[in-house]
Amino acid sequence: MAETLQSKRVAILAADGVERVELEQPREALERAGAQTEVLSIHDGEIKARKNDLDEAGTFTVDGLIADASVGDYDALLLPGGTVNPDQLRVDKDAVSFVRDFVESGKPVAAICHGPWTLIEAGVATGRTLTSFPSIRTDLRNAGANVVDQEVVVDKNLITSRSPEDLPAFSEAIVSQLAGSTTKEEETS
Repeated sequence: MAETLQSKRVAILAADGVERVELEQPREALERAGAQTEVLSIHDGEIKARKNDLDEAGTFTVDGLIADASVGDYDALLLPGGTVNPDQLRVDKDAVSFVRDFVESGKPVAAICHGPWTLIEAGVATGRTLTSFPSIRTDLRNAGANVVDQEVVVDKNLITSRSPEDLPAFSEAIVSQLAGSTTKEEETS
């Protein structure tokens, strides 16, 4: 398993208010499978993590700015939740463009909890089957998504889950999809 994702690079797009376990657990699963992960954000330095949105939960070091990132540099994208984190990302034009371009590339994009808010803002939820934290399901429906209540949902290159309770299945789905993924360019070659 440690070699499954060797040479794969995964961007983790997060801002202050990220739910710690929703960044940490998928990241650990990806790294155990051999992937390299990088935290991208809207500002440099560190981002503040939360536990259950309310409690401080330390920080994560930012590896790069989303404004300087290129979809071509990564094989997958992870969008952890927390309510404050995706709320900040969905008003940042560089973050929204990066997410839109990533989804359109055909590469795996994984969003958990409130993470799909950024998918909505990027205009990529329409016609897709997704799940999320219950409080944003109406937002997803209003954006044209088919919303289901399942532990993990894979619709083409989009992987979504509901909450931290789903992290084992979510993390497994990300590793599995990335291990078997092809991009639009690879499919046409």
